[in-house]
Amino acid sequence: MTFDIIGKRFWYFLISGVVILIGIISLVTFGLPSGIEFSSGSLLTVSFTQPVEHDQFKQELGNLGYTDAIIQQTRPGEFLIRTHELTDEDKTLIESALAARFGDVSEASFSSVSPMVASETANNAIIAVAVASIGILLYVTWAFRRMPKPFHYGACAIIALIHDALVALGIFSILGAILGWQVNLMFITGVLAVIGYSVNNTVVIFDRIRENLTRGVAVTFEAAVNNSLVETLSRSINTSLTTLIVVLALFFFVGSTIQNFVVVLIIGIIAGTFSSVAIAPGLLVVWDAGEWGRFIPFRSREKA
Repeated sequence: MTFDIIGKRFWYFLISGVVILIGIISLVTFGLPSGIEFSSGSLLTVSFTQPVEHDQFKQELGNLGYTDAIIQQTRPGEFLIRTHELTDEDKTLIESALAARFGDVSEASFSSVSPMVASETANNAIIAVAVASIGILLYVTWAFRRMPKPFHYGACAIIALIHDALVALGIFSILGAILGWQVNLMFITGVLAVIGYSVNNTVVIFDRIRENLTRGVAVTFEAAVNNSLVETLSRSINTSLTTLIVVLALFFFVGSTIQNFVVVLIIGIIAGTFSSVAIAPGLLVVWDAGEWGRFIPFRSREKA
C-alpha cells in the first residue's frame, strides 16, 4: 500500500499558510528586534560574584541615565546590557557605579558598532541571502536541464526556501517579543545554513522524481512525485532527526553565545523538512497540472 502524500498537498499548503500568517501578524505587531550589528549600539556583559536582582540592576542603570537600555539576565549574577554606542569613558563609569552599588563586578564581554558599520552589515546580509537564493535557482534549473520545464524545479526550490525563511522570521519575532531576543549576525548565519540544508533535502527528492520519470515507473506525473516522496521519506526524516539531536545538544550545553544560530537551525530543520517533503513537490504537481486557481476558494467553487 502506497501512502498518498501528494494527494493531500493543499492541506499542507493550508498548514503552512496558517503558520506563516501568524508569523506575519507577529512581524507587523512586534517587528523584528535587531541587534547592534544592524542598528548600531553597544553590548556590555557584566558579572557579579554575589546575587543581583534583575529589577535592582535595571533601576541602577536607570539612575545612571540608561533608561532605554535593554537588559537580559543570561545566568545568575550575569547581565547583558544593550544601549546606545558607548565610549570607553562611558563603560568605565557604568562599571564603577555598578561596583559601588553591588560589589565586585567583572566585564565578561564588550562590543560596539557604529551606525555606518551597522548599515553596511545590514546591506551585506541582504545581498548574501539574495545571492544565495539566485545561485540556488540557477543551479537547480541547470541540474534538471534535461527534464521538461527545468525552471519549475528551481522556482519550487526557491519558494520552499522563502517558506522556511518566513517561518523562521515569524517564530523569531514571537520569541523576540516574549524573551527579548534580537536578530544578529548569528541569526543570518543560521538562515544561510538553513537554506543550504533545506535545498539539500529538496534536491534529493527532486532527483528521485527525475529517476522515476526517466524509468517510467508511474503513469502520471503526480504518481511519480508521490512514489518518489514515499521512497525518500525515511531518508529525509532520519537525516533531520539526527541533525536535530546535535543542534539540541548545542542549545542545551553551549549557552547563549550561539543562541540565535541554534534556535534558527532548530526552526529551519523542522520547517525545511516539511517544505522539502510537502511544499516543493506539491508545488511541482500544482504547476504541472495548472492548479493555481485552487488557491483561490471562490474560483474553485465556480469551476466545480
